[in-house]
Amino acid sequence: MTDQAQRPDSGIPGKPTSASRTTLSHIMTGNDTNLLGTVHGGVIMKLVDDAAGAVAGRHSGGPAVTASMDEMVFLEPVRVGDLVHVKAQVNWTGRSSMEVGVRVMAERWNESTPATQVGSAYLVFAAVDADGKPRPVPPVVPETERDRRRYQEAQIRRTHRLARRRAIKELREKRIAEGMDA
Repeated sequence: MTDQAQRPDSGIPGKPTSASRTTLSHIMTGNDTNLLGTVHGGVIMKLVDDAAGAVAGRHSGGPAVTASMDEMVFLEPVRVGDLVHVKAQVNWTGRSSMEVGVRVMAERWNESTPATQVGSAYLVFAAVDADGKPRPVPPVVPETERDRRRYQEAQIRRTHRLARRRAIKELREKRIAEGMDA
């Protein structure tokens, strides 16, 4: 098995996926709306970051900061009166970083209809010490087949993130060396 939780060199005991899983719920009000009368995407993004930050802090056992947000997807509009549930869990861990997956669900506050998925996102957090320097995090231990799939997908996203950064850096360095960017 390639799960990091099985690596003996990490030195920190792993934590199961369920140990830090969190749901944050919030009822949407008129203060949350945009000019179209639906809930502003930035409000949803803040809830996503709040829930993911709580999960990252729980998993790492201390402060963690948002390093990046990938693939924030809005599937359906959210309206005033919707009860929004933001569900988050650690999908993958590195030495000091963690990917947190977030699913956003919404339901009418006064109806008994099932909640509908309205968005999703992946965020990367870095655990930091009191001086803001990276600190080690416990490996995540996937518990279910779904957790193992999420772990593997997170590794693919990480590979793509790093390759994209590397390609952009190389292009910029090349353009500077050629005198094209000053």
